[in-house]
Amino acid sequence: MANEEPMSGADVYRSTIPTVHAIGVGDLTDALTKGIADFKAMPTHLVHFCWIYPLVVLVGARTYAGDDVLHLAFPLLAGYTLIGPIVATGMYELSRRREMGLDISRWHAFEVVRSPSIRSIAILSILLMVIYFLWLIVAAGLYDLYFGGEEPESIAGFVSEIFTTSAGWGLIIVGCTVGFIFAAVVFTMSVMSFPLLLDRDVGLMTAVGTSIRAVIKNPVTMFIWGLIIAVTLGIASIPFFVGIAIVMPVLGHATWHLYRKTVEA
Repeated sequence: MANEEPMSGADVYRSTIPTVHAIGVGDLTDALTKGIADFKAMPTHLVHFCWIYPLVVLVGARTYAGDDVLHLAFPLLAGYTLIGPIVATGMYELSRRREMGLDISRWHAFEVVRSPSIRSIAILSILLMVIYFLWLIVAAGLYDLYFGGEEPESIAGFVSEIFTTSAGWGLIIVGCTVGFIFAAVVFTMSVMSFPLLLDRDVGLMTAVGTSIRAVIKNPVTMFIWGLIIAVTLGIASIPFFVGIAIVMPVLGHATWHLYRKTVEA
């Protein structure tokens, strides 16, 4: 038409930025309900045992052998949640396939490697791995700061030092605070970015920016969601991390449905 005007560069840019909606606690409940339903329809606990237990066995074996990893056992295992979004990507793919009425065999979780956004997914995954190893370096530094690099002689002695000395409580308080900062950064960057990259062929910066905007727009709801993730994973870790093989996929599926509620299709 004669009166149509071409879109400016700014208009084109705005048209590619996903719209973020406000969500509430009710949306979290609904997302969890759908996540549980997805897991029942597509149980993937055996897949998760494949990546959880090698790490648990490695830490346990080296600690039993007297290697100097005892003081890093908790940071290693707790910090593993920093790279949880990478593992959850397979759950997003299964939820997406079920949503579309496609085949939902558990091995389709690996179909993510065929995504048009696989390069961005890989870069973001590497970034989370870097943050994970940075967390381990910081955790080791904090231990050296409070205990002077002294290696624990036994598990019982280590636990006693942590919970019965001022240095131990200082390490707990500062370590948990620093860990919370690491977790908050990763959560803000990744909670919506991985599902968005899997769902659409968008750039990495667009995906991360959308995730950040989603958290800023829904600070209370996203804080509750992050708390749910932390608490359920913590409970699932007792004993011997058995429950994580169930909780992790449920949370992954639920996050996909939360993404659907938060980012406009």
